[in-house]
Amino acid sequence: MAISTLHRLSSQIHRLPSLSPSLFSRSSATAATATTATTTASKKVADRIVKLFAIDQEGQKREVVGLTGQTLLRVLANSGLIEPASHRLEEIDACSAECEVNIAEEWLEKLPPRSYDEEYVLKRNSRARVLNKHSRLGCQVVLTPELQGMVVAVPEPKPWDIP
Repeated sequence: MAISTLHRLSSQIHRLPSLSPSLFSRSSATAATATTATTTASKKVADRIVKLFAIDQEGQKREVVGLTGQTLLRVLANSGLIEPASHRLEEIDACSAECEVNIAEEWLEKLPPRSYDEEYVLKRNSRARVLNKHSRLGCQVVLTPELQGMVVAVPEPKPWDIP
């Protein structure tokens, strides 16, 4: 009985209209894309962790943890070192340099140079009009694995940020 069923199915398969080879290639391409996306998404979070050291307003060195791709401001806000309500996270067009941080000398060369917009905002909001080379906007520093161990000084809150 099983053999007769197989003969019947095989004869039905031969009567099906021929399928385009492109249909199969699209299916395999879609499957390959899905496999790649799954592999990328399944990377361990541990592989994306970047540990930094932040010096708070009291001068205490604290370890903070972020993920590759996050901004320094987001990491400092998530760890409670910066009040997130007083900053417009990642919006340089609305920036008032309240997220200005100071980066330790040995880490400056590992960061990309300041953009024109970042430079403009820092100069505009600098009282001395002389820009400190260690100053960066936390919202513009994106974490990468190369920044593992970076040391940053968290700014003192501005008078209007203190409750």
